[in-house]
Amino acid sequence: MAKRRLIGGVILALALTAPVIAEPPTTVVIGTLPQPAWEALNPVQKSILAPLAADWNSMENLPRKKWLGIAERYPTMKPDEQRRLQERMREWASLTPEQRSKVRGTYKDFNQLPPEQKAVVKQKWEAYSNLPSDEKQRIRESGKSGKLLQPAPPSEAAPHTANQSAESSSEAPTETAKP
Repeated sequence: MAKRRLIGGVILALALTAPVIAEPPTTVVIGTLPQPAWEALNPVQKSILAPLAADWNSMENLPRKKWLGIAERYPTMKPDEQRRLQERMREWASLTPEQRSKVRGTYKDFNQLPPEQKAVVKQKWEAYSNLPSDEKQRIRESGKSGKLLQPAPPSEAAPHTANQSAESSSEAPTETAKP
């Protein structure tokens, strides 16, 4: 009787563990899956992403994935949005790796600013954008555009820092757009 119970217990244990043993191991993918090379893109994607053609195959998978997502949304954009996107892609493609890194840093710093400082930066950018080109050139040459955005310390100096941040962010895109 004890033998039967032992054999029954072994059979039950094997029956319960059999599905676990038979399952293939789970594969975990860390990072972004490989994205298609330029040659593998369809004609619509190639026409939308044309400004990036020269750099496409040397890009990491994550930026490729982001650009492919943008290309997917592109047909639903308004014509002025499409035009602006194409212009920005051309500007981005013309930047050196150092300039791209600087732009990314400035963007990251801007996003870390509190909302009220972002508003000040945006106002200053608007004011700068409306200046005549010779005045913009004078400001660029004055050296103020070399400053990076920095979140203000929580003190009375916050408005002053916001103004400095606004000046640097307002001029950085103009500077970095040059090849």
